[in-house]
Amino acid sequence: MKILLCPLSDGGYLYPALAAGRELRRRGHHVSALARASAVPFVTEAGLPCAVAEDFGGHRAFSATWWGRTGAAQYRAIVRAARAARAELLVTSVLCNGALLAAEVLDIPVVVIGLSVHLWDYRSGGDGEPHLGRTRESRTRDSLDLHAATREEAGLAGRASRWGNDPLPGDALLLRGDPALEHPGAELPARVRHVGPLSWEPAPEQGEWETVRDHLDRTGTGKPVVYVHLGRFFGGRTLWPRLNEAFNGGPFRAVVEQGRSTDPAPAPEADILLVRKPWMGPLVDAADLVLANGTSAPVLSALLRGRPLALSPNGSEQPLLTGACVRAGVAVRDPKTPSVDLSALLESVSRDEGLRTRARALGDRLAAVDGAARAADVVERVAQASGTPKENHEYAISRPR
Repeated sequence: MKILLCPLSDGGYLYPALAAGRELRRRGHHVSALARASAVPFVTEAGLPCAVAEDFGGHRAFSATWWGRTGAAQYRAIVRAARAARAELLVTSVLCNGALLAAEVLDIPVVVIGLSVHLWDYRSGGDGEPHLGRTRESRTRDSLDLHAATREEAGLAGRASRWGNDPLPGDALLLRGDPALEHPGAELPARVRHVGPLSWEPAPEQGEWETVRDHLDRTGTGKPVVYVHLGRFFGGRTLWPRLNEAFNGGPFRAVVEQGRSTDPAPAPEADILLVRKPWMGPLVDAADLVLANGTSAPVLSALLRGRPLALSPNGSEQPLLTGACVRAGVAVRDPKTPSVDLSALLESVSRDEGLRTRARALGDRLAAVDGAARAADVVERVAQASGTPKENHEYAISRPR
């Protein structure tokens, strides 16, 4: 079977798809990827051939920053790339409306790799779930509206989706977390499955991690390290003023991954090492705990290593995943009020053995799951149910000259 991976090219979306793709290739399938030029080295390191999205008209179409505005361009790029690869199945990520539309036009199945938790309405249950941010109903409605708008922009408004009124999960939606992170008593929709973390990331370049470690050793003061992973702010408050205060003369020092945040502002006197790396595993290994906004990649990395979490959410899925982690007893939420000192909050997390024990237990459950194998099983079942492989597809859009 010929499979095209076409997720967003940001690490938090691309790396899980590569984990699944590597297993599918091991099983004998022909797997290739479509990614923006800057992500090609990571696809190559994963051992998969890669088509450059920009060559197919996909400029910005596979960036999480632009995801809501480039769905039609993404759709066209995927159709063109799928034609070139003669793809019989697509594997994409959440937020990729273009991939869902491409699968419909090409009449091939599409499997969607999700985040750690389910974003949209449950099939049933979930009553009484607290909402730190938007409600599930609001998130689902807006996601469907965006999908419909992308369909119209792509010129497909008159076509009926084969998924009826529920196109967002594609033919299967794979969650990378654990059932404990879903609201008690809630039932996931029929096409949604937990598969585990799908953990893969590029290795540090030669000497790259050693340089970071040597810096930590040279500046060692006996203080434990906090790994800080900053995601998008979504118009919320930047953590930098509080980071500078917490790590200036406090009980911890920090390694701060800038991530997708902008305008880093570490104070010269603060005990902060600012990095921008396409990997985080060695940094989490060196840390006592993890402070993050509440995105899937750092949360899963922390749990897989048994590190407790302090989470300071802003928008998107961050409040939802934060609430799930607090409910599971593996994280403390930063209330972001002037009366709560961030340094004291981190110290309470570090000293909470119950929190650490639960984080290790959940991490052990996640680590025991062969997520890549589960994901590959689902992909193969979807292909079998759809009658894939198909031959001699007719494609509506040709590759641009």
